[in-house]
Amino acid sequence: MSPASLLRLLALSAIWGASFLFMRMGAPVLGPTALIAGRVLLAALFLAIVGVAMRKPLDARRNALHYLVLGLFNSALPFLLFAFAARTLSASLMAILNATAPIWAAVIGAVWTRTALSARSALGLALGVGGVALLVGFDPSTLRAGAPLGIALALAASFSYGIATNYAKSARKVEPFANAHGSMWAAAFVIVPLLPFAPPPALPDLTIALSVLALGVVCSGIAYLLYFRLIADIGAASALTVTFLVPVFGVLWGHLILGEPLGWNTLAGAAIVIVGTALVTGFRPATLFARPAAAA
Repeated sequence: MSPASLLRLLALSAIWGASFLFMRMGAPVLGPTALIAGRVLLAALFLAIVGVAMRKPLDARRNALHYLVLGLFNSALPFLLFAFAARTLSASLMAILNATAPIWAAVIGAVWTRTALSARSALGLALGVGGVALLVGFDPSTLRAGAPLGIALALAASFSYGIATNYAKSARKVEPFANAHGSMWAAAFVIVPLLPFAPPPALPDLTIALSVLALGVVCSGIAYLLYFRLIADIGAASALTVTFLVPVFGVLWGHLILGEPLGWNTLAGAAIVIVGTALVTGFRPATLFARPAAAA
């Protein structure tokens, strides 16, 4: 991996890790629906501007249903579920629970294709469950009112990402940027009509407004551009490393900026979940130093 690719990988991990920080800040003030409506609308507008500048067609008529399915399960639903969870859960805990998405994807894939999990994947699944149990059982924040529901919502969000992953494997091939752009407009189409039923309880101050802007433009729009550039430069297998780094940055931002406690269970639980995810996905550190097929 070149120094430039390593820098992009770290930047992407830091950005996606920060998304849980911004949701933790914004959800209690604006409410989950208004927060995520702002996120997906800003991301869609940003990607539309980039699409015009790069002359990348959206082809919305031909791919409308595809964008709707992807936008629902890969953006609208998980974003909204995490935002509801953010009213009670810490940014650190949400970032770690998010790392279970590949584990859910493996389980869903096994059920979808009616094939048994390999011994390696089964071990990874067991570790993932054990890591989550360790986090939940010893984290003081789980004693708050509504925390059990928040944990269930965060895991449901990760489950939704697992559905999106399996759908994308069997879906028609669409150019990656168009997938990101189209799915964000689809997510906006799903969430914005909900705003009259859940308006923000208060106008945001400058800090919250900037958090929403960061969620939409940086954590969604710019993050997608970095991710697709990484896949092109180092291949999908190496780009998967971001899955393991996001919880690290999520915990770091939560501790440094929000003062969230960093207990032994947080570190141990995160490590166990990450190892479980690596086993399920078959990830090996050696893939970081392998050249992608397109560059061979």
